[in-house]
Amino acid sequence: MLGIKIYIVRFEGVEEKILEYIREGVEESIRGGICEIIDDILELPTKAYNSLRGQYLSELLLEEVSKYALKLSPESGTKYIVLGVADVDIYSPGMNFIFGLAQCPGRAALISLFRLRPEFYGDEPNQDLFLERALKEAVHEIGHTLGLKHCKNQFCVMFFSLHIGMTDRKSRFFCDNCIKSIRDIFAR
Repeated sequence: MLGIKIYIVRFEGVEEKILEYIREGVEESIRGGICEIIDDILELPTKAYNSLRGQYLSELLLEEVSKYALKLSPESGTKYIVLGVADVDIYSPGMNFIFGLAQCPGRAALISLFRLRPEFYGDEPNQDLFLERALKEAVHEIGHTLGLKHCKNQFCVMFFSLHIGMTDRKSRFFCDNCIKSIRDIFAR
């Protein structure tokens, strides 16, 4: 689909094997995107934690990912994105929780694994379902960094997930309209 480099960096507390599944899936979903896992581990900023809510303010975690992205210096002319992966509950002002956040368009994206596990909802653990949810959220947030807004197609990865059932229903792939939009953006 396009030539772009996607770096994945984790916050403390994220298992590396999860990153490998996301890496492989992102390369499959974003054809032409090369994905690489960074060995560095980002610290969760203490100032992001809201003790009243028991959650982290997503914008401050995304800021850490953005700072990290600025430190990278890939080959000149290479378009790149940094996806941060956290395993803490995140929120954004006005929202009870969110699954992820990204600069739109931009170079930094963030997903949280915290609410993607079936056991969070009282269900039996299901690693395959958990990993598929993580991949969908990763591709969704990467789509935002490419300049995509939310899609009206409920099966497109860019459809807004208000709850986990909506994440489960959608695909991990971009619909034809979103693919066209990405191509138009890169043609500019």
